[in-house]
Amino acid sequence: MPLPPAYPPGPRGPVEVATTFRRFMRDPEAQLRTANERWGDVLGFRLGGDRIVLLGDPALVGEVLVDKEGVWIKDKVTRDLSAFLGQGLLTNEGASWRRQRKLIAPPLTRKHIASYADAMVRRTADYAAGLREGESRDVHSDMSALTLEIVTETLFGASLGSDPSRVGHAIDGVMGDFQELVQTWRRFFPSSVPFAARRRTVASGREIDAVVFEVIHKRRGSGERGDDLLSRLLEARDDEGSGMTDAQLRDEAVTLFVAGHETTANALSFALMLLGDHPEVDARLRDELDRVLGERDATADDVASLKVTDAVARETMRLYPPAHLIGREATRDLTLGPYAIPKGTAVLMSPWALHRDRRFWPDALAFRPERWLDGSAERAPKNAYLPFGGGPRICIGNHFAQMELVLVLATILRRVRLERSSAAPVRLQAAITLRPAEGLRMRVTRRPHGSAG
Repeated sequence: MPLPPAYPPGPRGPVEVATTFRRFMRDPEAQLRTANERWGDVLGFRLGGDRIVLLGDPALVGEVLVDKEGVWIKDKVTRDLSAFLGQGLLTNEGASWRRQRKLIAPPLTRKHIASYADAMVRRTADYAAGLREGESRDVHSDMSALTLEIVTETLFGASLGSDPSRVGHAIDGVMGDFQELVQTWRRFFPSSVPFAARRRTVASGREIDAVVFEVIHKRRGSGERGDDLLSRLLEARDDEGSGMTDAQLRDEAVTLFVAGHETTANALSFALMLLGDHPEVDARLRDELDRVLGERDATADDVASLKVTDAVARETMRLYPPAHLIGREATRDLTLGPYAIPKGTAVLMSPWALHRDRRFWPDALAFRPERWLDGSAERAPKNAYLPFGGGPRICIGNHFAQMELVLVLATILRRVRLERSSAAPVRLQAAITLRPAEGLRMRVTRRPHGSAG
């Protein structure tokens, strides 16, 4: 008679477990490579009272993300984001999530997002026009400010009060505070313990509420509508003719705001860093811009023709996926591959590690955008590339984000080349998103006809 499936192998004992988890959170790619060599693609351990399983097998990752049996929910760490995001698409579950997803999906189809291209290009052109020959810029700070402007216009169609940077600063604060709460000994205490980081997160949420609710109330009260996402969400109705409450609008707006601001800024920063480090790729991208655009800026209609630019964006998100960790929790006892997964187990999947796995990606650590042009990327296993997640809960703004990456890169690189001010490795912060930990300084060189546009 066959033995029942066992819990996955992995580190045992408090010291080995703590060391493994700490290294995984700091550098999932390196730690999973080491762990896979020792224990295989399914790694299980207990951290305090929590059961945690790390997956490195794309086939099993697909089983979890597709979730045909409906047994997985977001993991506790993701659910804890509700203190800041509320019950938006990222943190919501069940029937409420399905209703909200159905209401939000239409304004984020390819057809609708094309109308946001003008704002993306116009805001970026204004930014690039202000860059001066030879100056040193913190590109991550610049991209954060730029994507803040873009998401403010496309999401709200207007300014966020007198100081839109209030929301950006609040989001920045949450990134560090959340990392402090989930990657240190503080994770073992209940959410009712008022650590300073938790108090700051609550305060950041209130700061955002004050700004976002003001916009929602004014827009609903005025009856004015435009082409922005908020206007479309205000008009959205479910099958019974009901729309969203102000609280639901707030939660979805903040979730979209964080996704459209924070993650896109990180991807753009890493793309500019990689292009600065690889002048041969920068030159190839520039040739494409000259050929496709000439002396004008890109439009939504040009995105399909900017294949090298698109490949740079995809390869950047392979090496530095902003959404670097995906978590799910089992709602009942089940088996995953040959292993037993008890109810309540958190299963963590790392796009950062999967994207750099040498088994799936030849020359995995190299920046090679051509892999997206010569068909070699298509040979990677399904679910070995997950920049926007996967399954029914794939990021709803993926088309918006991909278009924004291409248009912003094209608009900047028509005008300037950026080179890193230092050859030192960029230290990374793996918190809610993967981002440069200490800024990213780059030196500006104007293109010969970069003042056009």
